[in-house]
Amino acid sequence: MYLKKINLKGKYALVTGAGKGLGRACSIALAEAGATIIGLSRTSSDLDRLEKDIKKVKSKLIKINCDVMNYSELQEKLKKIKIIDILVNNAGTNIPEPFEKIKQQSMNYLVDLNLKAAFNVAQLVVKKMIKNKKRAGSIINMSSQLGHVGMSGRNIYNMTKFGIEGLTKGMGVELATKNIRVNTVAPTFVETPMVKKFFKNKKFKNLALGNIPMGKAAKESDVATAVCFLASDAAAMITGSSILIDGGWTAK
Repeated sequence: MYLKKINLKGKYALVTGAGKGLGRACSIALAEAGATIIGLSRTSSDLDRLEKDIKKVKSKLIKINCDVMNYSELQEKLKKIKIIDILVNNAGTNIPEPFEKIKQQSMNYLVDLNLKAAFNVAQLVVKKMIKNKKRAGSIINMSSQLGHVGMSGRNIYNMTKFGIEGLTKGMGVELATKNIRVNTVAPTFVETPMVKKFFKNKKFKNLALGNIPMGKAAKESDVATAVCFLASDAAAMITGSSILIDGGWTAK
């Protein structure tokens, strides 16, 4: 047998920002692959809706209603979870602004959410994974094509996602001997509610799609499938790496 299948039965997967967009898509896809989902979101109604979707694929959702930027609350909530095999470090956002008009408030918020919170979640989860050393761990940090190339008006987002790529490589090297793999998925613009809001600006939409050789935005399922691959034993020799789901944007 040479084909390794994506089978996550018996695995516990923590997804941050699980209530909307890519987090929701990844949660459902991981559940379809057999994992029990630990969904973390600051909006309890989003988790209730996600629970219905998870039940449809005959899996289970453990709900954590928490803001990832509240470290003490995050620490307390994760203490109650005994096993985490997979982490999808997805919570994040963007506030596009021209460089000279970037507000301190915007910069601090993006750094706190996209970078510091991602680090804090990963560190808390890694401590748990090390205690359960007989179980292989897989961490997938949500990056972006803008963790590989720059784009006007998105300087702080660039900064945080390049930081995520650097963190992932360092973690990948250091944690390899502890049976924990760490990778990123780096999508282009994906058909999520946030991107649909950006694409209401026709000029920006044409600019973005014009930079993608394939000429289209990615689907949530494109990203979720890559996440499931990296989470599974099918990717057993992949760590410290990044899967670009960018339609050719960074190949130019």
